[in-house]
Parts: sequence; structure tokens; C-alpha cells
Amino acid sequence: MAEPFTILTSLPMPLIRDNIDTDQIIPSREMKSTGKTSLADGLFAGWRYKEIGGREPDPEFVMNDPAYADSTVILGGANFGSGSSREHAVWALAEYGFRAVIAQSFAPIFAGNCVRNGILPAMLDSAAITAVERSGAPVTIDLQARTISIASGQSWTFPIEEEAKAMLLEGLDAIDLSLKLADNISTWQDADRSARPWIYLGVNT
Repeated sequence: MAEPFTILTSLPMPLIRDNIDTDQIIPSREMKSTGKTSLADGLFAGWRYKEIGGREPDPEFVMNDPAYADSTVILGGANFGSGSSREHAVWALAEYGFRAVIAQSFAPIFAGNCVRNGILPAMLDSAAITAVERSGAPVTIDLQARTISIASGQSWTFPIEEEAKAMLLEGLDAIDLSLKLADNISTWQDADRSARPWIYLGVNT
């Protein structure tokens, strides 16, 4: 289970580029395990470090700006998370500490991976994203209300499917969501076992 997402306030790290793909989020050379850990150092490695495979920070890349050292929100462009279905990209974001990405649009598979790993993919139009960036101020994301606001009082709503919202609010992954229906599943199985007992021959109960 992930940490439940309710209300989050953070200075967003501006990475306003379109078509940021999963190989840019974490290059394949940085994927040295099949697990969800030891990936944070490889996050945005192609931009974050001066040399390929190196670890000397590039001061020109926003992630290395001390002002955004504690940011838990990324402010992106259109088609964020495009490319392959590489779930390591989301694992790296989560391990580093990001809890939300605000962008104009997302690759659908990437957005789904975000939700399953406790990261909110929130869509705003380009005018709203520009307003947030120019404010230079923290944003407050209220998932229950589906709003993103800044200190000036400006506020925007973002779309999210009810199931995705519920998963994030409760910190559930897809298995956890299914287990919430365990009683219903057991009831159906009991009824099916009575109606079609031959299906269950040799099955331990």
C-alpha cells in the first residue's frame, strides 16, 4: 500500500517540456534491478548529470536547483510519460519523493502506473500551468475536492476517474482494491460451488 493522498502543498518543480518519455524519466541503463528500490539516483539521469553514467550534477537542470530540493510535485507539459510502459519510471519518481505530476496530458499507461503507485497525475490546461509556474509559489492539491490552488486565490479543477481517486485517497494498489471486495467474491464462489460443484472437484476449500 502507498501513503494515502489527501491534501498536498508543495513548491512545484517546473519541467515544462512536451513528450517527456519514460526513457527520459529513467534511462534503461539505470534500471539495474526488477524491484521498486534503488532507482531514485537514476531519475532524469540524462538531464540531471553532466555525463552519461556519471553522478556529477548538472547545475543547469532544474532538479539540481536547491530551491526545489523539497518539491514533491512536478509541473510538466503535454503527453507526459509517453513511450514505453516502463513502470520503473513511476517507481523512480515515487522513491525520490514525488507525489504528483501536473501536466496538460499524460500517456494513459503512465497515468495508470502513477495511480497504482500513489502518485497523482493531475491534468490542467496550458494557461493554468503557466499561471502556476509564473506564481513561483507553492500549490495546494486537494484530491477530494479535485482542486489545485495557489496563494493568490486562483484555483483550478482537474479530472480524475472515481476508481483512481479512491485508490489514491486510500493508498490502494490494484490488489488492495480487489481485496476490498473479498466478501462479495466469497459469496459468489459459494453460490457458484453450489450451482456447479463439478467445477471444484479436487480443489481445496
